[in-house]
Amino acid sequence: MTAAHRERFRLWLDLIRWDRPAGWLLLLWPTLSALWIASDGFPGWHLLAVFVAGTILMRSAGCCVNDVADRDFDRHVKRTAQRPVTRGAVSVREALTLGAVLALAAFALVLTTNPPAIALSFVALAIAIVYPWAKRVVSMPQAVLGVAFSFGIPMAFAAAQGGREFSLQAVAAAVPPHAWWLLAANLFWVLAYDTEYAMVDRDDDLRLQIRTSAITLGRWDVAAIAAFYAIHLVAWVALGRMLGLGAVFLLGVAGAGAQAAWHVALIRHRTREGCFRAFRLNHWLGATVFAGVALDLALR
Repeated sequence: MTAAHRERFRLWLDLIRWDRPAGWLLLLWPTLSALWIASDGFPGWHLLAVFVAGTILMRSAGCCVNDVADRDFDRHVKRTAQRPVTRGAVSVREALTLGAVLALAAFALVLTTNPPAIALSFVALAIAIVYPWAKRVVSMPQAVLGVAFSFGIPMAFAAAQGGREFSLQAVAAAVPPHAWWLLAANLFWVLAYDTEYAMVDRDDDLRLQIRTSAITLGRWDVAAIAAFYAIHLVAWVALGRMLGLGAVFLLGVAGAGAQAAWHVALIRHRTREGCFRAFRLNHWLGATVFAGVALDLALR
């Protein structure tokens, strides 16, 4: 590999945030929690590999699309001004091509599962593509991100429980109601951590007239984030108990609750450093819930 090729590869890794795994971990933990529940325990190495690799690939593809969509805004924000597309190191065409290749690789993985999961993957892709433009239309684009970041949940149920039929009825049969409730619960977690993220750039976003939940919520931002965390965790307790999860699971949720309280403490003064730190630590909250789910099912 020549020096020019190595530099190009380095730019691609920068584009997909390879050195910042917190982004794909935020998608991975709720997806794995759903996969373990749908499989009533360890789902097998095939499905585990599909969803881990697929999550990384789709998050990376999403970064490519997002940076293209936001390139004219990002150059005016200190935190994002040096992103490869924004500074012109990677062209729009190159970024979209890379994103398409990554999305196709993820789709190839989904093709090894079953028709209901394949059908849902098209919905997931559509939501992922729409999100970067949501901030131009809706006042709480984090809610759109919440759906996008939570769609691995119904896909996990479809892959674990679906049959070989390709129809709406087959999808409905493979994805039980509690899977959609888990998606709704996870949406509130995304609202919490992505509002923390939006608080980091609030001054720049106000100047650029970009819509975010941090701006929409105004002085109620910290209280709203605390409420989002509470709704997420209470919903998990209710759904977990309904599904027969026991004491180990509840300990996991309690650990996640302690982390949520810490995050609220970090953001209470609304400093950029505190808000960004809270956001970056959120994947541990998801990991704690997953650990509670997985261990509880393993100890049955």
